[in-house]
Amino acid sequence: MAAAPSRALLRASTFPSARPVLRAAGLCVPRSVARKPTPSSFCVLTGSGRRAAALHAPAAAAGGAPSAALPAALLFDCDGVLVDTEKDGHRISFNETFAEKELGVSWDVELYGELLKIGGGKERMTAYFNKTGWPAKAPKTDEERKEFIASLHKRKTELFMALIEKKLLPLRPGVQRLIDEALGKGVKVAVCSTSNEKAVSAIVSCLLGPERAEKITIFAGDVVPRKKPDPAIYILAATTLGVDPSSCVVVEDSTIGLSAAKAAGMTCIVTKSGYTADEDFATADAVFDCIGDPPEVRFDLDFCAKLLQKQYVS
Repeated sequence: MAAAPSRALLRASTFPSARPVLRAAGLCVPRSVARKPTPSSFCVLTGSGRRAAALHAPAAAAGGAPSAALPAALLFDCDGVLVDTEKDGHRISFNETFAEKELGVSWDVELYGELLKIGGGKERMTAYFNKTGWPAKAPKTDEERKEFIASLHKRKTELFMALIEKKLLPLRPGVQRLIDEALGKGVKVAVCSTSNEKAVSAIVSCLLGPERAEKITIFAGDVVPRKKPDPAIYILAATTLGVDPSSCVVVEDSTIGLSAAKAAGMTCIVTKSGYTADEDFATADAVFDCIGDPPEVRFDLDFCAKLLQKQYVS
């Protein structure tokens, strides 16, 4: 029998009509938690934003274990989610590659932020050169240009991996904690990224450690023909892991990643990153500034389970 509705419901009039989103302690939480959940219930704003409700987890079983079903899989994006790599990692590595090849190209912080709207490094370079003009040292035919882009991306990946191996870019707060919690409870964990597979593997192995890396499945790079915002990589992950997409929780940091996850039929939590703080995440199931470590934990595996369940009681 479901727990009795909480009396401490948030009033709809509490929220601004123009943006029905709860805000607290540096985080933004649409359709989710505005404060740390109690064992029986926590308050939420419904998707419509027109009324408040309480999201109840069923009462714990006699043995004390929570009865809310855990996600079948927890799927993480890599860049911006595991590590805030873009500005001082990938961008720097692209520029070092361009300099080595004497292409006369440099991507500043603002420009790179715009280029991130294009999923995939090879695709990003191709789109940029198609728009601004190809460097004088670039070949002329489409096939040769494809090989040229691939060679640039290979060198860029090597430079980026050297940064990761030196551990110059740390994991974002809460990443290791949430992964350990999931693995400890038998939840499948995977990383789904548009980045090169070697770069993603380096991040997982070097920053999370080889023991965790052995338990984490990686889907990355050209493993699918179409990259985010296409849902192909998340559909592949669910199929390979043998789980239903509706039982998966994705952690993303960008609108293109969010679009991919939702198109795959998955629940998606956004943890904003340096480049994506101002993007529109209206379709996300929850939005935070990070996953968080004690004493400032933003969410945990139990939150993910309750978000999947979504038992709204008016």
